[in-house]
Amino acid sequence: MHKIRSRLALVGTGVVQDIKARLPWYLSDWRDALNYRVVPAITLIFFSNVLPGIAFSLDLIETTNQYGISEVLVSTFMAAFIFSVFGAQPLTIAGVTGPITVFNKTIYNILMRQHEPPNYLHFVGWVYLWAAIIHWITAILNGCNFLKYVTLFSCDTFGFYVSWIYLQYGVQVITRQFTGGFVSAAVGIILAILMVVTSFIFQSLSQRPYFHRIIRQFFADYGMPISLVATSAMAYWGRLHSANAITLPVGGAFQAANGRSWLVKFWELDGKWVGIALPFGIVLWILFFFDHNVSSLIAQGSQFPLRKPPGFHYDFFLLGVTTFIAGLIGVPAPNGLIPQAPIHTAALLIMGHPTRDSEEDGHSASQDCSPAVSSRTEEKECEVSSYQKDVPHRKEVPVAVVEQRASNLVQGALCLVLLTGPLLHVLGLIPRGVIAGLFWFMGADALQGNGITLKILYLIRDKSFTPANEPLRKVRTSRLLLFVGIQLVGFGVTFAVTQTVAAIAFPVVILLLVPIRTLVVPRLPFTPAELSILDGPTASSHTMESVGGSL
Repeated sequence: MHKIRSRLALVGTGVVQDIKARLPWYLSDWRDALNYRVVPAITLIFFSNVLPGIAFSLDLIETTNQYGISEVLVSTFMAAFIFSVFGAQPLTIAGVTGPITVFNKTIYNILMRQHEPPNYLHFVGWVYLWAAIIHWITAILNGCNFLKYVTLFSCDTFGFYVSWIYLQYGVQVITRQFTGGFVSAAVGIILAILMVVTSFIFQSLSQRPYFHRIIRQFFADYGMPISLVATSAMAYWGRLHSANAITLPVGGAFQAANGRSWLVKFWELDGKWVGIALPFGIVLWILFFFDHNVSSLIAQGSQFPLRKPPGFHYDFFLLGVTTFIAGLIGVPAPNGLIPQAPIHTAALLIMGHPTRDSEEDGHSASQDCSPAVSSRTEEKECEVSSYQKDVPHRKEVPVAVVEQRASNLVQGALCLVLLTGPLLHVLGLIPRGVIAGLFWFMGADALQGNGITLKILYLIRDKSFTPANEPLRKVRTSRLLLFVGIQLVGFGVTFAVTQTVAAIAFPVVILLLVPIRTLVVPRLPFTPAELSILDGPTASSHTMESVGGSL
């Protein structure tokens, strides 16, 4: 009886502690937004969130005929508003993802095979309601403490999968343009390549010793948005304009698909379908539990010198709220985004030179130069191994993050602005080929810093050009191959499942990565020292406090 009472006393403590920890920082979250870094963060995350979300939904829109661009924009705004104003982790960007579009499309395909299919939006409304209830139960029962078992092994594998999904969707956007004729598709391919090349040129120039520091920072902050605007304009220049490149489909201002009401009366669904919706709700809960929380972990990774407390339990409770509202108004359910969430935090970084005090501060920046850390930002930090007083041109490293709520809120509010008639018209001028190039750029950029990619590059690198202090030198090549091989198998199985009729079950496959790392990998012939080098916690101990620390 005593054990039962003690466990009941813990119910809801995670949510309450998250609120108590974050509440004292609430006013500073708004005051701290008075920093220039917020401006490029808004610009970058707006373009990298909204346009991919729309492009991800194109297949869902065309297949189901139940959603439109308006639904995607409303969903993005709802998530941004709730998590920026009420959330404990406002740096985490939420929106419409590729996995949720695959999930919703799979539900539609399953229902349409039935003899008398139910109303699609009513059924999805119940799926979302069941998932929301399980979200709330999970948060109240401190289920997010499970995140202590999530390491870079799972995050890198999932991030690798998401990166390839971006690349795949870019190809799909291009191939679908052939329905409009070869010339139109060829122009789309040209625009996609231009988008990728110009974006990487700007990124490369920002990392080279050319031009003034301010100009290099400008390239880093606005290179991708400039590339997108310029490449879109190219479609209307000269002979390219005569090709009539296929553009984004748009509807009426603030109008739901097919002119339906924004209120979905899902409670009118027949009783038998209510029960059938429950298993789908469980699968959605599994997807969001891993996807959203991993996005939050990566957005607060150990390479970012954060000082404000996290709040995983409370934010997962809020995710249940957004999921329920999504079903109520008939929009795709939003959740945490990869790679947009870490891109947002990286855009808010303040760079500077290390000092003795900052090096001794465990929260100022990660001191772990392990190759398991996938961020290229941290790679730059690791190049400065100690305080070098007499070196005049030391490389800058992250010294702080502008932790605030305004950038998330503003980028979401811009989605509502896009729903106005004039800007919807402008949105409809963006060629789909440019969106394909954006997918390729974001996917390839995320792959560059992924832990799996870094380990593969180490394996094929000439060892004479590998630093003597490289930690992977202490790992036997056979064990490194085994570790990477397990990750690639996990990626391959997940990717393959999403291409089959069993796509509805892919969240289960993703979640299995955690017990594989916890229960199976330690039994393989790795030494503890090798595992500590190959893997590690995703976030710092400061961030992991919300879920009881890391293992």
